[in-house]
Amino acid sequence: MARATTVEHVTVIATESLSKRYPRVTALDRLTVDITPGVTGLVGANGAGKSTLIKILLGLAPATEGRAAVLGLDVAAHGAEIRGLVGYMPEHDCLPPDVSATEFVVHMARMSGLPPAAARERTADTLRHVGLYEERYRPMGGYSTGMKQRVKLAQALVHDPRLVLLDEPTNGLDPAGRDEMLGLIRRVHTDFGISVLVTSHLLGELERTSDHIVVIDGGKLLRASSTSDFTQATASLAVEVTDREQELLAALTAAGLTVQAKGHLLHVDIADDATYDAVRDAVAGLGVGLVRMEQRRHRIAELFTDDEDLTYEDPDAPTTEGTAPTAEATAPRAEATAPTDPTLKEGEGRDAA
Repeated sequence: MARATTVEHVTVIATESLSKRYPRVTALDRLTVDITPGVTGLVGANGAGKSTLIKILLGLAPATEGRAAVLGLDVAAHGAEIRGLVGYMPEHDCLPPDVSATEFVVHMARMSGLPPAAARERTADTLRHVGLYEERYRPMGGYSTGMKQRVKLAQALVHDPRLVLLDEPTNGLDPAGRDEMLGLIRRVHTDFGISVLVTSHLLGELERTSDHIVVIDGGKLLRASSTSDFTQATASLAVEVTDREQELLAALTAAGLTVQAKGHLLHVDIADDATYDAVRDAVAGLGVGLVRMEQRRHRIAELFTDDEDLTYEDPDAPTTEGTAPTAEATAPRAEATAPTDPTLKEGEGRDAA
């Protein structure tokens, strides 16, 4: 690639005019993007090209045109080597029900080239990290959805990859399970230094989890930047009190401020520094408790106000009430999905697939 030095030393994934066309659909359309170390969220509606991109990055599907590199290796020439350096967590359920988590993850470690003793040791450590150590000998057919997702994450990590690709890792989980999975994903990078590419269309998850966001639609790049750039501060103050929100709204309006009620929050337009003093005085005058007063930030969802396939989960909402639709509740993907056969860890097997 023309940017080989940049790809090897600064980025973990780079594509250049990458396209994938099928007879009736273009899954990727001249996609050019660099993905740097850290946790990167790949967001797009169903059919946007996310799973097709993962297949190409793993060397499992050839691109129609353009180039891609993973960890400095060209995907067209070094697919097997890339798969040895990368962990992959598929979206769909692919676990054999009559096998224990320990047996399965040891098998995947051996498929990745670890010797028997190292495979068993790494398996125990990885299952402990994902919270399945006590349940490691149970057949996976009796696992809950959350436990199965953790096994899939464990098999992606067991061979100590430099990069993991996680395809909809919170699929099918309740809010509490999603929060736990997101915490695990963050620790993959912070504790072990492994870069992460995670796909999702639950936009709130990406805000809380990712360092960078890549947005694609119809196979084309819409935007790629840091999460802080997406969610930069606005000239609006989010105010939350313990009670009497309507009375506070009236008091702030009477003080000449522009205020909007957004659920349990009041959004106050910041005219100048005196706005903060006015809010403080109004709260003190009512004698209510001030839970928080902070400058509001943009939501990633504001980029997709006309896209019904993308779901925004409000991070301010209680995590025990209400569930944002998951990938299983949305329309089927129009793109070709990544294979889910867990045995595709070894170079020859994957090339045959």
